[in-house]
Amino acid sequence: MVKPTQRWALYFMTPGQVAVQEESLPMLGPSQALVQTICSAISPGTEMLLYRGEFPTELAIDASITELSGGFKYPLKYGYSAVGKVIQVVPDVDRTWVGKDVYAFHPHESYFVASVMDLHPLPASLSVEDALFLANMETAVNFLLDGRPILGERVIVFGQGIVGLLTTALLARYPLPKLITLDRYLLRRQASLIVGAHHSLDPDSPKTFQHLQELLPTGADLVFELSGNPDVLNQAIQLTGYSGRVIVGSWYGTKLAEIKLGGRFHRERIRIISSQVSSLTPELSGRWDKARRLDLAWEWLAAINPSRFITHRIPLEEANKAYQLIDQEPEKTIQVVLQY
Repeated sequence: MVKPTQRWALYFMTPGQVAVQEESLPMLGPSQALVQTICSAISPGTEMLLYRGEFPTELAIDASITELSGGFKYPLKYGYSAVGKVIQVVPDVDRTWVGKDVYAFHPHESYFVASVMDLHPLPASLSVEDALFLANMETAVNFLLDGRPILGERVIVFGQGIVGLLTTALLARYPLPKLITLDRYLLRRQASLIVGAHHSLDPDSPKTFQHLQELLPTGADLVFELSGNPDVLNQAIQLTGYSGRVIVGSWYGTKLAEIKLGGRFHRERIRIISSQVSSLTPELSGRWDKARRLDLAWEWLAAINPSRFITHRIPLEEANKAYQLIDQEPEKTIQVVLQY
């Protein structure tokens, strides 16, 4: 196969605008491979912060991912969920890599060069589209490692976007007497019931919080705030019982959360815990590492088959359409995928 010299890459240009640009492919260096992308998944949480210009400029994009180590400044590439096929390797790399389908934490590009150490071969039994959800499944696993649900606990999950859905799907495997989810969009509430929620409610309905108090008269033991909306954090605290835990998996970017700490939070000894996938909780670091967590994420992808929640498949050249859809009509989307 003749090595391509050009690729198409997606750039966030300014708030509300992305562009697909042609550029030269970099040369392969030691231990590197060239991958032809098959598809990539858009993160409706983090990528919408970039799309809307709501990211904090003082942080690195992602200190744990080589390709995302720079700062937030337009124009920029972003994305962390690409699946493709290895089409070339340098002489110091085992030739058996050629032809493998691989996952990479990599921006949206038609071809990319990466160290083979950063490529994750797909399990033989897993489809390309199920593999696209690896990063989000790893995030969901991390939420549970931080939340530590206990036999018999009553659990609420705010937000049933794709990360919230995967978190709910994992929680449904626990013996929980109450697993309740909230999302304003009907499509996502229906999916939530499919993966195992006992109830999925509309937080905008005036009767919802009365219904929740009837279902959980002493509050929830564990609440996950995964909606991306900082206003929800106070609702999460209000629904948490004595000495309960609120796991904040949302990244709010530049949006401020005005937390009311003078009421139940203070008297009920409620704990607010940050959970972010770039690290593991220190209490588990003696036995857990990222490799173990990633292995577990692969296993659960095979069990849950999240590709059924892909709502749109859009060609890379129509990427603007994809981002506008997520931004303006979120009620129609769960997972949007770019095809190459």
